[in-house]
Amino acid sequence: MGCCISYRLIVAVAFLLPVSGIARAEVASIYGGRDGLCGHRTANGERLNCSAMTAAHRTWPFGTRVRVCHNGCVIVRINDRGPWVRGRHIDLSPAAARAIGLYQTGHVTMGMDLQAVGDGVGAE
Repeated sequence: MGCCISYRLIVAVAFLLPVSGIARAEVASIYGGRDGLCGHRTANGERLNCSAMTAAHRTWPFGTRVRVCHNGCVIVRINDRGPWVRGRHIDLSPAAARAIGLYQTGHVTMGMDLQAVGDGVGAE
């Protein structure tokens, strides 16, 4: 029998560090790439570029820049809505995940802190 874990989705435990400095555990996942979403339209109208440092969040305004750290740090720009799986808080593009050393399914510690709040309109 095969493994029960999908090879297309990486899930990670994360810490959210908003401007207020209060940290709380969050969950991050990776979308795009093998799931076939690269090139599809994002919620803000641009196409999902799996080579870009972007992410999806349910409520943060489009254009908001967020620093995400694991084994290194990267700044991602919110350009889509999601994740739509209960318990997950942010979806990272494959390039952003690779840049911080996320390659396989598993729990990791990450840190995100709000860098700049976008204006909430379209592509930048």
